Amino acid sequence: LLIRPAFTLGGLGGGTAFNKGELVEIASQGLLQSAIGQVLIEVSILGWQEHEYEVMRDASDNAIIVCTMENLDPMGVHTGESVVVAPQQTLSDRDHQMLRDAALKLIRRLNIKGGCNVQFAVEQSTGQYRVIEVNPRVSRSSALASKATGYPIARMAALIAVGYTLDELPNPITGQGTTAAFEPTLDYCVVKIPRWPFDKFRTADRTIGTSMKSTGEVMAIGRCFEEA
Repeated sequence: LLIRPAFTLGGLGGGTAFNKGELVEIASQGLLQSAIGQVLIEVSILGWQEHEYEVMRDASDNAIIVCTMENLDPMGVHTGESVVVAPQQTLSDRDHQMLRDAALKLIRRLNIKGGCNVQFAVEQSTGQYRVIEVNPRVSRSSALASKATGYPIARMAALIAVGYTLDELPNPITGQGTTAAFEPTLDYCVVKIPRWPFDKFRTADRTIGTSMKSTGEVMAIGRCFEEA
């Protein structure tokens, strides 16, 4: 089972329980860490692939996928602890279109205006997927997506908040030729690797899991995954 405390950042206080004793221990810690004294207990999907979609929508219901990202580490490792590559490298076109449609349906159903990060768990052998998180805000992944594509997500979200629509704003990548309603297309590869402060905290636990321990990251761009 996966235990996730409510209203904490970076997976603080959460974890995966493989027996009753671990469930009691992690849930007790999670209840203490939660701002409202609640934890979510759900079936673990360890080993599934993790994919992220950065979505933008305005008040006129124009919606685009700004960037897709694939976590190299499987479910069970926090996104902030994982090596991430953009755009996705291993997802089939069928599965990509399935998740793309789901992300757009979610942002519309939730009536989110601005930027939104949607995280999915995918089991490609069966075609199953689960929605892990929907973050209606600018997140760490949003910052990575902005740097990877050149699309200023925070700026566009602010302009949408004051009444602009995507089809009346110039595309920040191509200039005046197209509008911000066009989805960025990458002909290069971006890789993000976390940075852990173990040089300063030498006795800290170095195992990675559902709680985030990294305090920074480095990003590189290349024509292919190997170069990046």
